[in-house]
Parts: sequence; structure tokens; C-alpha cells
Amino acid sequence: MARGFDYVIVGGGSAGCVLAARLSENPATRVCLIEAGGRDTHPLIHVPVGFAKMTTGPMTWGLTTVPQKHANNREIPYAQARVLGGGSSINAEIFTRGVPADYDRWVEEGATGWGFKDIQKYFLRSEGNTILSGGWHGTDGPLGVSNVPDPNPTSLAFVQSCQEFGIPYNPDFNGSVQEGAGIYQTTTRNNRRCSAAVGYLRPALQRPNLTLITGGLVLRVRFEGTRAVGVDYATAGATEVIRAESEVIITAGAIGTPKLMLLSGVGPAAHLQSHGIKVVQDLPGVGQNLTDHFGIDIVAELKGHESLDRYNKLPWMMWAGVEYALFKSGPVTSNVVEGGAFWYADRNAPTPDLQFHFLCGAGAEAGVPSVPKGSSGVTLNSYTLRPKSRGSVSLRSADPRDTPLVDPNFLAEPDDLRISVEGVKTSREIFSQPSLAKYIREIRHPDQSIRTQADFEAYARQYGRTSYHPVSSCRMGQDEMAVVDPNLRVRGLDGLRICDSSVMPSLIGSNTNAPTIMIGEKAADLIRGNA
Repeated sequence: MARGFDYVIVGGGSAGCVLAARLSENPATRVCLIEAGGRDTHPLIHVPVGFAKMTTGPMTWGLTTVPQKHANNREIPYAQARVLGGGSSINAEIFTRGVPADYDRWVEEGATGWGFKDIQKYFLRSEGNTILSGGWHGTDGPLGVSNVPDPNPTSLAFVQSCQEFGIPYNPDFNGSVQEGAGIYQTTTRNNRRCSAAVGYLRPALQRPNLTLITGGLVLRVRFEGTRAVGVDYATAGATEVIRAESEVIITAGAIGTPKLMLLSGVGPAAHLQSHGIKVVQDLPGVGQNLTDHFGIDIVAELKGHESLDRYNKLPWMMWAGVEYALFKSGPVTSNVVEGGAFWYADRNAPTPDLQFHFLCGAGAEAGVPSVPKGSSGVTLNSYTLRPKSRGSVSLRSADPRDTPLVDPNFLAEPDDLRISVEGVKTSREIFSQPSLAKYIREIRHPDQSIRTQADFEAYARQYGRTSYHPVSSCRMGQDEMAVVDPNLRVRGLDGLRICDSSVMPSLIGSNTNAPTIMIGEKAADLIRGNA
């Protein structure tokens, strides 16, 4: 016999954890959260430096893109979390939110009620900042936000080099001005990662009206006519059914959500029919409009061992572990991606169109070039903040265990390539400024043979990768390609909402975890009738 709940939430990532915590605040409401991955018990999740070890492996879905037509037909690794907390459990913990104009643009794109003045309160409600306060920051929210306690010398040199290049110092990327360079604030509390699972879900799990299922792969949403009434899910031993008396809420992310929608018969009719799936609702926008940041790295070898790479050697690694275990201090408290900047490829742009991430190490992430063995290095990543290229998520087959076809369609638009190249050129200029140059033996990637515009374009096509920010594959709006309305209800269906990064009308100009948590917060109010 199927178990029954008021709300069944599919996907225990950033938004799913927020919704499970908020909806279960009412003791009369029965909430079930289903996550395909396991519990967030791995120790690397909870130490800030652990990010560098989790971009591949069992806590991801092991995805790669389809061959990227405009990036040398490469199949690019595409890390998506498969663990409680989702991306907030394995990301680099960077806390940025974009600029007000990003959200005001959403309104122009059909997302009524999602302008900055409408959603700022949800950012403030979620944020528990230990340093900053005032009109731009919350201090009492579940999401812990703090400063990197002891930035690496090379990260500080990066910030100074940016100033030498002409990018001003900015102590707060989430304040009234985004442009500038500084040390990122991170989603950490007491020198430990504060994921949505830690900040939101863990305290809520004590409530008897909240049920958590991990290791449960949702196979499809069940419909009676055009009303969602529950889900089928598989565990290691069996397939089970859960009923939703009020709503099914999908929070499986910008890749998992369109996949589940398609498997459930909601999406472009021709695509569903080609896989033998019965059409419940012909929604042509499901899986379309996929957008992501295309990050391009440059890597330098250092003269000495000032970066975190020194801790790749066992004696140093053991020392760092002891220091953290005893004092909660030292290199383990670093998120690796300590330094950042927002700047312009086009100085006439109203807001920055480039973002930079400085990693005080080399080869920290899968697929990123490194330095010769035994050396230490640093990495600077840049990307176009508001790319014009649009891709898709589609089914490989009707088997829920098959990975979907993910096509971000990177660099399809000439402007994306042009701005990306400016980012690489600017990165190399920053590395050449005095504060960083004194540490650097040689810029290894790209080497000095890369000089012309064509050289830089070829480098971008060959070395660019995902920045882990897919959005918009079930976008919100009011036109025929919109999948959900501004209340996040799936168009043409009852009892079904999507409440995650897939609903963003377009990609915002920053990292996407904090905005996804904001979506979860506003969604909870919409569902409870408080928005």
C-alpha cells in the first residue's frame, strides 16, 4: 500500500533541503523528501578544502556532455551532485548572489514577482553572516556565511595584482557594488561547510512530520488525468509508490528535473513519442534553454611552494590534518577557491560581464591542467557572466537509470567566445602584475606561444569547461516555451511544481547556490500562501 504525505519533494539538493525544512515547520503538514544519493556522511563534505576531491566520484552522477560542436567536439565532464545537500555539499562554497539587475531582468522575461525588491527578503532570510550585516545581509538565517579565516599568501597576492591591473578592491561582492577584487565569503560556519543539508535539513529531521528517504531513485511522477498524485521510486530492493495529497515538488536540479519530467510524460510530444513514452502534457520547453557558465583556466607554476599544493605531500598533509583536528585552523579551512573578481570585457557594460575565481593550487579539479610533478602552482578561472548560448537536456532512452543527453552548447554565440577570450587575456595580465609575478616561475597554460586572437580563441575552445552552474532547463515565464508560471506551477497540470535552478528564466551573473536557496525560500512561501 502506498504511503501518503501532503508534499513529496523529489531531490535533496539545495532547494529540496530548504523546502523540506520550511514546509515541515507546520506540524500538521506531512512532508517526504526523496534523494537518489546517500546521506552526507563523508568527512570530505564537511571540511572546506574537501571540494577539490569531489568534482568526480561516487557523490556525482558521472555525467559528460555530448560532443560540444563549438568546443572542438569535446565531451566535457559535467559534475552534478548525487548526495544529500546536492551541489551545496560538494561545491566550492562560494557565496555570491548576482546584481539586482539580474532579477529585474527575470521580470522582463515573464517572471512576475521575482524582481530584486521581491526576492531580496528571501536572500536575507536565508543568510547567517558572521561578519557583514545591514541592508544587504542577513545574520540569523540557516545558511552560515563567513570569511576564509587565513587566506593563502598567493590569494592575497592575487587581490593585490588585480588592483595593480586596475580592478579596485571590493570587500563585499554581495553589497551595493559587485565590481572589484577580493577574498570570497564562503558558505561555512565554525570552519566547516554549511550546506543546505547541514543548515536547513539537519535541524528539521527531528520533526516527526518529516520523512527522509535516501538512495531512492524516482522513476516517474504519477498522474491521474492531469493531476500529479505521487511518484514511483526504486531502492536497492524494490520499487515503491508514494502518494502526494497536496503537491509533488520537483527539486532535482537543472539536469535531473527535465529528465524526470520527460520520463513522466511531460515535455515535447515528439521527443516523448520517439522513446515510447505516453504524453501527459505537451510542453515544448522542458529540457530546452539550458544555460551554463563556460569557465576557462590559466595555470602558473610557482618558484616555491607557497600554494596549497605543498599539502599534496604526505608529511605536510598529515600536519594539516592534525592542525585542523586539534585547532580547527590551517589549510583545511580553505575552500581552495579563495580569491575572486568581477570585471569587464566591455567597459560600456552596465554591470560586470566577467567573473574570476583564483585557486591557490593547480590541478585541483578534474580536467584542469596542472604543473610538473613536484612543483606547486596556482590557477585563475574566468567566464562570461551572462552567456547567450542555449543548450538542452534530452533523454537517451526511456530507462530512468540511463544518463540524459546534456548539451550546454558552449560558445555557440560569437559574443560568448569574444568575452571569454577577454577573460583569458585579463587573467594572464593579472598573473603578470608585480604582487603575483614575484611568486611565479612560468605561466604554463596558456604558454607564451598563445599570442594572437585566433590563438586565444583556440585555447578557449580546447580548455573551457563547465563551471557547475546549469540553469533554465524548465524556465519560468508566461510564453509558450515556459515550463512553469511565476508561482512555479507546471503549466497545464495540477499538483506539480518545480522549485530549483531549472526555473531561472536566465542565468544570473554569479555563482548559483545562494540564488537556488533563495528560490527554495520563496517557493515555500508560495506553497504556504505567504508570498
